[in-house]
Amino acid sequence: GSSSLLTMDILTESPQPASGERRHPVAAWVHAKIQSLRNESPWEFVILVLMTTFLLFYGLVPLFGGDQVGLVGADEPRYAQIAREMLRAHNQICGQLNAEIVPSSLRLTAIENSIRCLDAGTVTPILYGHPWLEKPALYYWRAMGFFREFGVEDWSARLPAATGAYLLILMIFLHMRRFRPGGQLDAALITVSCAAIIGFARGASTDMQLAAPFCIGMLGWYAWYETGKKFWLFDLYFFGAAATLAKGPVAPFLALGIILLFLGLRREWSALRRTIWMPGVLLYLAMVLPWYIAVQRENPTFVHSFFVEHNIERFATNLYEHHQPFWYYVAVLLVGLMPWTVIAIRAVVAAMNDSFAEWKVRGNPKWYLGNFRAGDAFPEFLVLWALFPVVFFTFSKSKLPGYILPSIPPITILTGDYLNRIRRVGLPRWLLWSHAAACAAMIFVLVLSPQHMVYETLVPSTGWLMCAGAAALLVFFAVVQTIRIGGISQVRSATLFPVLAAMVFLLGFHGKDLDLNYSARPLARQMRQLAPDVHPLAFADVRRDIVYGLAFYRDEEPIDYCEPSAKPRLTEENCSGGVDIPAGEHLLVIPANETAKLEKWLPGRVYEPLFLYESQGLAVYRIYAKR
Repeated sequence: GSSSLLTMDILTESPQPASGERRHPVAAWVHAKIQSLRNESPWEFVILVLMTTFLLFYGLVPLFGGDQVGLVGADEPRYAQIAREMLRAHNQICGQLNAEIVPSSLRLTAIENSIRCLDAGTVTPILYGHPWLEKPALYYWRAMGFFREFGVEDWSARLPAATGAYLLILMIFLHMRRFRPGGQLDAALITVSCAAIIGFARGASTDMQLAAPFCIGMLGWYAWYETGKKFWLFDLYFFGAAATLAKGPVAPFLALGIILLFLGLRREWSALRRTIWMPGVLLYLAMVLPWYIAVQRENPTFVHSFFVEHNIERFATNLYEHHQPFWYYVAVLLVGLMPWTVIAIRAVVAAMNDSFAEWKVRGNPKWYLGNFRAGDAFPEFLVLWALFPVVFFTFSKSKLPGYILPSIPPITILTGDYLNRIRRVGLPRWLLWSHAAACAAMIFVLVLSPQHMVYETLVPSTGWLMCAGAAALLVFFAVVQTIRIGGISQVRSATLFPVLAAMVFLLGFHGKDLDLNYSARPLARQMRQLAPDVHPLAFADVRRDIVYGLAFYRDEEPIDYCEPSAKPRLTEENCSGGVDIPAGEHLLVIPANETAKLEKWLPGRVYEPLFLYESQGLAVYRIYAKR
């Protein structure tokens, strides 16, 4: 129960130094944490670092498997381009001032110039020279920092997500080691090896920028709830502020909703009042308000654009055409938790059963004798934390997979804790076989995925079906036998092996196929080789992910043939109306099956085919200047 955990909390406090060796409390706390890490789990921490580094960085950075896949989708290149343009504006103004963020001296002029340098290019997100007020600035700031260190590269644009996920995994390990010892390594490695975390940790997007600090903050709040130490509330307010700077008011809303639901079911309303910690509130406001106030002052339409259009209307309407069926997030969870889906479901069901049992106990006025709280609240807290975002966003008219990313870590933590709880009795046979089948199914699909990429067919060749089936059977029996022989302690190893093998197979052997079929990087590279000095770039009836990708890799604003305004519409609508053709020389990207339209669009103009990009069905033309 909670009282035993409180007792453990007292017993594990840092030892008091000798009278002649008094340390500062913070220094003593840090020293105690380092010592406990050394004494209790040195090899665990080494394994954690090695596995997390591989799962998050293999095939992402040039020195570790190569940056195999360029930016994909519309969001990745768009956000990366915004960070690039903000950095460019920042460097330009700082160069004009001959100043750095850190003042070169204590002279008033140097300090003023440093403040102006800090403000330059860091307030208003910019895309193609225009304000882009869809998201707050945290991702852009972090990407700007990585761009300064490593250059403007697609892989460096993904480092904010990868490093944020890395911090989250470390915090899960340390939190579990502190409050639920025994399940820390399982919880951390299950989290980092599930499909949702691997995928979003490799994306140049804001989803992990919200999920990582949000989850760390929620773990911090529960640590305070269990120990009563105000120190832990720092996590809630600091990381909650970071999450608010990543995606806006959804972060405090989700945190408040989860905490209210948890405390309401436990009838501990006084804990809500004690959660409101004035130093934490001031810290939160000091971190959040300066940017929100500054961006509103520079852009009077910010409040309406961001809060109304991109928060309220995005939830209440299908304005951005992301409608999905009601059951959508159930499917996202099942896929996102792979290959741990089966054990994760069993862990959630077990935690819900425990929670229902405790709710019944709370009706008994005696509760648990000698305890001021009924039982262990951690599983109940994790279940509510996992369910609240899923239920809330199920009612949203606009649904995207990343919306429920904050629900993944509590489920994986529950899974690690569940494996620790049943370590003595072992996995039930049905659960073992079901888990092995899930691992085998994952391998079967991933082995066939390169065939789908190359040939765009749902029915692969017989040879590939046999290879995929053989790999799946091998994984199935390997997982079953490894766990049978080694017990619960080997569930982690037996499951991680197929995950690592799948990553090497996809990124190490078929990374180029992914790049050719889903990224604009090879297309931009071929343009640069065949027509290095031809600008600008135009397009017609091309998917917007390709348009944004080319804009990033060529670092130029694209021109839409189908939109006569200065700002491109970048939609997937057909170019059925009139066209607006640049008078000068330029490159044109068009679907290969629509090249017949060029005669209608370019009467009297000289043009020639540059190359055919077959993997994505595109044709590139060189259009000469109008005579």
